[in-house]
Amino acid sequence: MVCMSNKKENKFKNYSFISLMKRKRRINDDFINILSSLSLEEIIALKLETAAKLTKHKLYNFPLWKSMPSICRDALLRFVLSACESKRDGARMLGIDIREFDKLIKRYNTEKLFDNED
Repeated sequence: MVCMSNKKENKFKNYSFISLMKRKRRINDDFINILSSLSLEEIIALKLETAAKLTKHKLYNFPLWKSMPSICRDALLRFVLSACESKRDGARMLGIDIREFDKLIKRYNTEKLFDNED
């Protein structure tokens, strides 16, 4: 789904999470190419396995099951800000109204992510 807006464009138009991560030197084009060949489920499983290795497979007291919906919503907001030209388009893509979208952006501090360019 491509987001297009006939309304006044806002500051989210030029957001790109990929560009942000490249500027921070956390990813490169080779990583993006490999990543694009994996499913979302495979990426999540790989990330969880690497996190588990860091803790010697002891992810105790971390509410992983209950945290996943929040983690996924945060990722969706980052994507929507990269893919859409306006808040209204982002809300439409997520199937929510603009007020709910604004609340979610504030709750997850998504806007600040793109404001803090290193």
